[in-house]
Amino acid sequence: MGRLNYLWKKLTPTKSLEQSSGTLETSFYESVYRIAYLAGLSSSDYGILYIIYSTSVKIMVALFVIGELWYASTEPLSLDEIAACINAIVIHLITLYKLKNLMDHKDVYKRLATSMESPFFDVSTKRRQEIVNFWVQRHERYLKLLLALGNSALTAWYMYPLLDELEYNLMVGVSLPFKYNTPFRYVITYILVGIAFNYTSHFCMVTDLIMQSHLIPLICQYSVLADCFTNLVSDCEVGFEGIAREHLVNNKKFVKLYLRKLGNLVEQHKFILNHSIELRTILSVPMLGQLAASGILICFVGYQATTTISVNITKCLMSLFYLGYNMFTLYIICRWCEEITIQSQNIGEAIYCSGWEQGMSKIRGVRTTILLVMLRSSKPLIFSAGGMYKLSLTSYTTLVKTSYSALTFLLRIRRE
Repeated sequence: MGRLNYLWKKLTPTKSLEQSSGTLETSFYESVYRIAYLAGLSSSDYGILYIIYSTSVKIMVALFVIGELWYASTEPLSLDEIAACINAIVIHLITLYKLKNLMDHKDVYKRLATSMESPFFDVSTKRRQEIVNFWVQRHERYLKLLLALGNSALTAWYMYPLLDELEYNLMVGVSLPFKYNTPFRYVITYILVGIAFNYTSHFCMVTDLIMQSHLIPLICQYSVLADCFTNLVSDCEVGFEGIAREHLVNNKKFVKLYLRKLGNLVEQHKFILNHSIELRTILSVPMLGQLAASGILICFVGYQATTTISVNITKCLMSLFYLGYNMFTLYIICRWCEEITIQSQNIGEAIYCSGWEQGMSKIRGVRTTILLVMLRSSKPLIFSAGGMYKLSLTSYTTLVKTSYSALTFLLRIRRE
């Protein structure tokens, strides 16, 4: 395991980690930075060799998607073949759009990554360190699960053309400018198309990982901030042991410390809110495309899985893994967006439970500050797709139900 970890680090010497703002950014983003580097999507590496590699990969992916579109528009296809083409083309097109969004807003994403090193982000207690570690571990767990589902689908996809009854079949429908219906040409073509398909598919996975990697740190920051507000008086009491709380308001040193800590937490709250709103804005349109693509994919991949279960078990497994990947991707986006909404609202409850009633409200400006924080938290921070659909688990279940209805309609057409 140690050798594999060493090899992994040697293969991914990304500058993103060297430019990291601190240990917190590295904890949350190291795996994503390394995977993005390997896929040719690092935005921090400007060496000549890496630029050549990254540009070559992007050109290859663009040509591959064009080949898919050309195949779908020029070849006479059956309903099953149309479903297969739609499955590949839709996710690849939305991925290209999300990649453009990432490139257009790379400075914003970098600011979001470095926000973990805010001077007002207090992780000085054991409890808050445990909160950070909890979200780091959860992020890694979901990242690995996403990659496992995606690569399982790819493995089945690679095996399918080798096990089906068709000669010289490829893993995906794509038009090529030459014939490959001889054993030698087929092997070369299969390898080349497989490489292009591998990079294109990993582009999809990397963009999904990047989206998750910016949502979970926001949840972590809200969770830590809520703990800071709840234990504000307890944190300020350190060094003032033996003095009753109701008498602390008469201690000038305590009052100064309390006001400074409260001010820092208010600044951290505004800091997180601003970043959340910024991320919500730039994700709105891509998430509308993701929502539409997921609905289409759940329908057509489900159609493939249903119609091939008694014909080709490999193709059925390929469809099931692909279906699982797409449903899980949409699920984690909706889940984390809903979690941000919940955690942002919890800030109001946390500051209400901060112990202000034990004399702290007598301190000048404290009552007004607490009310302002509660007012900011009372308005839900809702992530939406195009400003039309709320990203939540309720929306997720609604989309799945709608896609299932469309799937039953397709199956009825096929039977007739």
